[in-house]
Amino acid sequence: MEFTAQLQAYRQRTEQGLAALVPAATTRPARLHAAMRYSLEAGGKRLRPVLTLAACDLFTGTGEKASQISNLKPQIATADPLPAAVAIECIHTYSLIHDDLPCMDNDDLRRGRPTAHKQFDEATALLAGDALLTLAFQLIGRHYVGATALCAALTREIADAAGSERLIGGQMEDLLAEKKTNATAAELEFIHLNKTAAMLTASLVAGGLCGGATEAQLATLRAAGRHLGLAFQIIDDILDATADTATLGKTAGKDAKAGKTTYVKLHGLEASRRHAHEQSDAAKTALARLPGGAPFLVTLVENMAARSS
Repeated sequence: MEFTAQLQAYRQRTEQGLAALVPAATTRPARLHAAMRYSLEAGGKRLRPVLTLAACDLFTGTGEKASQISNLKPQIATADPLPAAVAIECIHTYSLIHDDLPCMDNDDLRRGRPTAHKQFDEATALLAGDALLTLAFQLIGRHYVGATALCAALTREIADAAGSERLIGGQMEDLLAEKKTNATAAELEFIHLNKTAAMLTASLVAGGLCGGATEAQLATLRAAGRHLGLAFQIIDDILDATADTATLGKTAGKDAKAGKTTYVKLHGLEASRRHAHEQSDAAKTALARLPGGAPFLVTLVENMAARSS
């Protein structure tokens, strides 16, 4: 299938999964579930669930051939990756809700419309984020209960990526780095690897787990996710410094205003563009080692590198 059509198919499948698996906005207490739905249904790239669905498709039906090539057996039987993809999008959305709160980045716009705490209130936004994080693991437990090994592997992978040493730890380090005048490249890399790359990596690995990927293939997915995550965040830093609010769908220039440690602040604009290009190339090189050369994922990385929002 042509790339654009395949991307749209993955996004449509994600929207269907969100509609089916997340409680309706009218579920009691309605204000909480309306806030959860408001943030989930704001649109966006759906990059993480797309990565999960596409990664699974690399191995579904080709697991035996891939295992023969690597002389290994798939470690887990294949399963529908959609609940895992929805769970990961729930975690991503929770992190955005909390990231936008006045005590964090204090932003009024997300994806071109008021942030959750502006549309509702701070307490409701906080609880909506909490509920989405919890819902993610409810979904994993409910939908993979019959596949014990897969359920455990997905829980371990996603919880590790979302925990205090990865996603949340990266957010903490990001806050600590605000207005810091002596931040190092190593500190900045820690922030990007954990705040951004951890969940992108988990998205790819979750798809690989659902598709029955081997340990060697999962390691390749982890490497690709690491490079993709760094490239994605560096480009975010560049766009924050160069794009306008209307294009971004969120407040432009807020990193500089907050005194945040970013690639642009630390390395300058041209070096940041070079770093983003290098990380994108490294991600594509890793993905090309997967079954069939992973053409969809390679093209997706190229599109992410060229994005303007």
